[in-house]
Amino acid sequence: MANKKNSSTKRTNRATWIRRSLVIICALIAGVAVYIAYRVFGPNTKAFGDKKYFYVRSGSSYNDVLEGLETQEVIQSRNSFDFVARKLDYPTRVKPGRYQIYRGMSNFEIVKLLRSGRQAPVQLVITKIRTKDDFVRKICNNLEADSSALRILMQDQVYLRQFGLDSNTVMCAIMPNTYEYYWNTSAETAFKKLEKAREEFWTDERKAKARNLGLSMNEVSILAAIVEEETNKNDEKPLVASVYLNRYRKGMKLQADPTVKFALQDFGLKRIRENHTLFDSPYNTYRYAGLPPGPICTPSVKTLDAVLNTPETDYLYFCARSDFSGYHAFAATYKEHLENAHKYQAALNNMGL
Repeated sequence: MANKKNSSTKRTNRATWIRRSLVIICALIAGVAVYIAYRVFGPNTKAFGDKKYFYVRSGSSYNDVLEGLETQEVIQSRNSFDFVARKLDYPTRVKPGRYQIYRGMSNFEIVKLLRSGRQAPVQLVITKIRTKDDFVRKICNNLEADSSALRILMQDQVYLRQFGLDSNTVMCAIMPNTYEYYWNTSAETAFKKLEKAREEFWTDERKAKARNLGLSMNEVSILAAIVEEETNKNDEKPLVASVYLNRYRKGMKLQADPTVKFALQDFGLKRIRENHTLFDSPYNTYRYAGLPPGPICTPSVKTLDAVLNTPETDYLYFCARSDFSGYHAFAATYKEHLENAHKYQAALNNMGL
């Protein structure tokens, strides 16, 4: 009787031990599952703002991506990311680009985004740009485009000829606006998009207006660039354009101060003095008649249209108004111009300037 009781107790203890063991094993399995799930679906971003951009350069390997995620301070755990990335076969599907990472994203979400190649586009805002170097910096500071490739392209006369441009007029292709690009855009693709926008600007109506003025599309841009630098008052830009167009038609030197600044590459000059006007450059319209060989900045659409809609005037001169309003006083004769200039000079003297 005792043996049966002992045997029953042993079976009960064994069953209890088995149940406890199963509970422990299940708990361990559940813990591991929760840990894995957390590593896959839990947050793995570092402490940054609401969003951050992660860049994958063209030709990058999977190891480059891992290094970039760390050096660009995107993820907390490299090992957990690597685990998920390999499970989702990301190492063979690396795509270059600019990716928007949000704070709190999981490894699964990050890998899925990078594997998809779904980039966050760059909104490239181009305002007034004066030089080719400034343009190259603007493009290459915002896009992956190679600066050397872009400089070579902008000097390639054969390549530019297809667009009706050359190395002097190439900046005529750049119109201030906001352009949307993918970050890993090449130099040529970046340039072609700008050139396409220029083609769209030059409608048949605008081309007809240019012909009526006796100017080519490039010459309109070159003249508009001078107007752009002379005044920021949109309502007087047509009058400023009329002065230079009248001078151009008469064969007079334009004598535009902004062209001297461009020739000297000194855009901070406040006053143009005689020694400045002697500087030998085809862009110096005090020394050379006609339009400069290329634009001295990228004029806005409003300024281009101001030139295209230049009114018929007799004006050959203008100078700043003595009321310091930012507007100009226009004159048809040199005598009248001198009177306006003396008024302005007297106003400067009165202010001790």
